[in-house]
Amino acid sequence: MSLPAALAAEAPRAQAMLDRLATIGADSPGITRHAFDERENAAHDLAIAQANRLGLEVMRDAATNLYLTWPGEDRAAPRIMLGSHFDSVRHGGNFDGAAGVVAALAAVSALHATGFAPRADITIAAFRCEEAVWFGLGLIGSRAALGILPQEALDRRRADTGRTLAEHIAACGGDPGAIRPGARLLPPGPIRCFLEAHIEQAPSLIEAGVPLAICTGIPGNIRHAAIRIAGEDAHVGLPRRFRRDAALAGADILTALDAMWAEEEAAGRAMAFTIGRFHTDTAKHEITVVPGDFTFSIDLRAYDADHLAALERRFHAILDATAARRGVSIDRGARNAAPVGPCDAGLQAALAAAAARMGVATRPLGSPASHDAANFAAAGTPTGLLLIRNANGSHNPREAMETADLMAAAATFAAFLRDAG
Repeated sequence: MSLPAALAAEAPRAQAMLDRLATIGADSPGITRHAFDERENAAHDLAIAQANRLGLEVMRDAATNLYLTWPGEDRAAPRIMLGSHFDSVRHGGNFDGAAGVVAALAAVSALHATGFAPRADITIAAFRCEEAVWFGLGLIGSRAALGILPQEALDRRRADTGRTLAEHIAACGGDPGAIRPGARLLPPGPIRCFLEAHIEQAPSLIEAGVPLAICTGIPGNIRHAAIRIAGEDAHVGLPRRFRRDAALAGADILTALDAMWAEEEAAGRAMAFTIGRFHTDTAKHEITVVPGDFTFSIDLRAYDADHLAALERRFHAILDATAARRGVSIDRGARNAAPVGPCDAGLQAALAAAAARMGVATRPLGSPASHDAANFAAAGTPTGLLLIRNANGSHNPREAMETADLMAAAATFAAFLRDAG
């Protein structure tokens, strides 16, 4: 069977898997596949069923990441890894993360149908808990696999259950005691490269009329989940000069950050920030009370490590200036970071060439989001990322990936794997 014919035959199977994933995660108004819980487990079971159909080797590590390996003729040769994740944000969409695992499985299944025999192992990974919403730290599964998960992360509590990460890993059959900095959990042997596919977060490909992008880079980020501003509660009629208004201090910080973003954008320096939480304590504060405390979160990101560090310094300067001007104190709380993930230039070219051979139009595009691939890039593994056209962004119920575009990613992976041997 030819590769195009095999890919065409594979499309209904990929669609059926996506439909089943939607059923597993159904949680009106969208999809919720909780990390380290029954729904993520069920998604892994779907992938294992496909692996068993293809005769792939199935392995789980101590963090319960899943590895599905097509054995190569030379088991000592550096393997090619592909993968992504199955967990979602709460009430998100069906495709963020899951599309990458489904595309990788479709590529391998199509190659298998053609009679192709890989020279080296090909491993598909489904990493646990990529989304930061569950434990306040993102990319947990790939961090654990690469031996870079902070030890304190095992004591973090999941946002909805209150149970620790260690408890959740153990409940899923893992071994939290084996997860520690410096201890890699990946399948043994060298890795030739790591490839991921993911829906795009902004409708750039919709705008361009192109189904697929070859990612040029993945931003690093700095995150604070709870920055607390402490001022002084007061009566609503208190004159401005006497106030230590924590909410106004928060507004000042938000406005200053937006001005910084506009300045950076005008200078051609790509960055982004998001303040996802921005609130007084509604159980304490009233319509006639000047709020003496205020909480907000921040996710600050950029594509270059030095640029990200400079932005963080500017952010700290904004906090200090606001605290002095408003007469408040600011506790930054815990800081988390994800590394900048440069996409390998050689892999960018090879993926673009593979897409062209399969008749898939592509364009270069930076990813605005963090991905498991960034951890591999930061660890020195050559890394490539495909972005799949998606009309409505991600982390929302309206994610809108067409299966034909998913199969364009699968075709690109399949052509790359075939030509890589």
